[in-house]
Amino acid sequence: MDFFDEFERLSLEVKTPRGRTLLIADPHIGFELSRGLRLRTRFEERLAEFIIGKDPDLLVILGDVKEPIGLSFTVKRLLTGFFSDLRGIPTVITRGNHDGRIGEVAGEFTNVEIVNHLLLDGILFLHGHTNLPEVDFDEAYLGHIHPAHHIGEGVLRKTKVFARVGRFLILPTVNPFIEGFEVRRGIGLVPFLRNAASVEIFLPEGIHLGRLSLDGHFPDLGKDL
Repeated sequence: MDFFDEFERLSLEVKTPRGRTLLIADPHIGFELSRGLRLRTRFEERLAEFIIGKDPDLLVILGDVKEPIGLSFTVKRLLTGFFSDLRGIPTVITRGNHDGRIGEVAGEFTNVEIVNHLLLDGILFLHGHTNLPEVDFDEAYLGHIHPAHHIGEGVLRKTKVFARVGRFLILPTVNPFIEGFEVRRGIGLVPFLRNAASVEIFLPEGIHLGRLSLDGHFPDLGKDL
């Protein structure tokens, strides 16, 4: 697997008042511990190398920096290594539902800020698991639901996608080891999108796959996210 190419496909760079802003969503560092893998992928080290290579003016992580809900010694060590590698890069984390106690690690790094949401000149950044903040914005970027879609005929292939509902663009998980969820199943977990009638989906390469009807039906994902 070419990690740099994968990270390039699954991230997004936008212009903000703070310069070139690199967006990534749902890295879920330490996912190996929760998903029964008996190997070290060193995913977080490769992701840090990619970010350093991109050298953004600002890095925004759209929540779920870590996978385990708790903060074990091992998770703390992985996060410390990740943030240490990014010491020279201003970083904002929009706190996700997996990010409890992350401040105990991130607080040691002066370049890292943890917020519930970030608003920059009409652009809103958030994770997507809570109600929409009462702020005025023109467009918004979020994560949380790991959007993916089945494509093809006969034997279907699931692929990660970017999903747009009006002013909201949902990024796929940047973690290449996490497959993602069918977007029509996941979008109901975003409180402010539950009444959406349809969603547009795009391949990471920018190809528009079309518009999916949601029909107001969102099957329960339980605790999968």
